[in-house]
Amino acid sequence: MASDAQLVESWLTELGAQQRYSEHTVAAYRRDLHALQGCFPGESLDTRSELHIRQALARLHAQGHEPRSLARALSAWRSFYEWRAPAAGLPRNPTHGVRAPKIPRSLPKALSVDQAQALLDRTQLPPAETPVERRDMAMFEVLYSSGLRLSELVSLDWQPLRESGYASQSWIQIAEAEATVTGKGHKTRTVPLGRHAITALQAWLEVRAQLLPPEPDADTRAALFLGARGRRVSPRVVELQLQALAQKVGLPLHVHPHSLRHSFASHLLQSAHDLRAVQELLGHANISTTQIYTRLDFQHLAATYDQAHPRARRTSKD
Repeated sequence: MASDAQLVESWLTELGAQQRYSEHTVAAYRRDLHALQGCFPGESLDTRSELHIRQALARLHAQGHEPRSLARALSAWRSFYEWRAPAAGLPRNPTHGVRAPKIPRSLPKALSVDQAQALLDRTQLPPAETPVERRDMAMFEVLYSSGLRLSELVSLDWQPLRESGYASQSWIQIAEAEATVTGKGHKTRTVPLGRHAITALQAWLEVRAQLLPPEPDADTRAALFLGARGRRVSPRVVELQLQALAQKVGLPLHVHPHSLRHSFASHLLQSAHDLRAVQELLGHANISTTQIYTRLDFQHLAATYDQAHPRARRTSKD
């Protein structure tokens, strides 16, 4: 009969070889299974019950494990027993019925208004002139102007196109100052394009042809934003170019394309206080997803209060 150690390694080998799990994930799962074994030394994994699983989570929590790591551990145990329970003749997966601890929802990292302006105004940098620089500024202005997801940005076409089996899903309409976007769940919405975004788009479209290959396919012909190799720009290129610009203008933080989406929502709420409108613009299915930005808005108000109110801060003598 195989030992627990052999069973764990057999399962991990299957994850890596047959299910193509990464080495990092396999190593994490190994640690999680060892942690479960450590909670009940000398006892077989086949004897674990739902009570044992709950006790193990409680012990790991007492040892200082955070909710996120506990949730991952439970996920690893659940996957292991999905594999092991039928072979071992266990009546049920002992992790069934055990809920993962609630992971505190972290606040999105939004730029301040001044930081967003410094980034998009290219503070202390010359104006964007090369095709790549114009493309980048158009991409970043659209992200901040319309609150798009990164995947939505790169999917934009410069106009609706239907040819050779290709049909546009997302596109811009500069004359109408808006973009039609197909987002999560294949839901389509219309978002506005601000004045700065339109100006940047017009500057980019003037030179877009310089990045087109000699014989572009339908997707390339339609793509609004092109990479240096003449194909639709990749999400990774957007990430790298945005972070490079943030460093050049001296922003003391990592700026991800999603930071501009968060900034769009936060700054709009600070001014308009219309949660439903922001929900529609972001393409959130549930208002609860959008409500996290009210916490960002409160943080902004609290910071303003701390700086401005004469009795906001207590002195060390209080």
